[in-house]
Amino acid sequence: MEQRVAKLERKTNETDIAIEMNLDGVGKYDLNTGVGFLDHMLAHLSKHSRIDLKVKAVGDIEIDDHHSVEDIGICLGNSLEEALGNKRGIARYGSSSVPMEDTLANVAIDLSGRPFCVYNAKYNSEKIGNFDVELIEEFLRAFTNSAKINLHVNVAYGTNSHHIAEGIFKALGQAIASAIKIVGDDIPSTKGVL
Repeated sequence: MEQRVAKLERKTNETDIAIEMNLDGVGKYDLNTGVGFLDHMLAHLSKHSRIDLKVKAVGDIEIDDHHSVEDIGICLGNSLEEALGNKRGIARYGSSSVPMEDTLANVAIDLSGRPFCVYNAKYNSEKIGNFDVELIEEFLRAFTNSAKINLHVNVAYGTNSHHIAEGIFKALGQAIASAIKIVGDDIPSTKGVL
């Protein structure tokens, strides 16, 4: 089987990002984005998807975390699309329902080539530590659009903002693990392409 890996570098006036991704890994990660909470969430994503992930980023976090978080989402999405190649043999769909103490996070994805993000999560605080919770949606939209996937995030309930975010990223990892799994040798679409 062809190696499903990606290596990407992206430099703008706001961020400098390097990513290495191996879809057929074991969930090893090396993360240094400059945004501690994002590192924590990406660790969950890597561990629960079993994707080996290395992310190094330098951004204008002296302004705020927005540019770094969004651009890392873009780069991760581009990396996933590249590593998937022509998508031959993948399961294509994945979903997971993850309880995280008071929270229940549900995530479903389709590696369809058609980007769309549905995000239904409400937080009881504007920040988790010094991290703006609105950046979670920014990250997921950037990731979805760049990976060209269909992503639905629905948090049924939850009171603790950290638990809500963590549940989302764990469920996303689990859903990705299911969707990227090799289950055959054809393109999983009646169109013949994804």
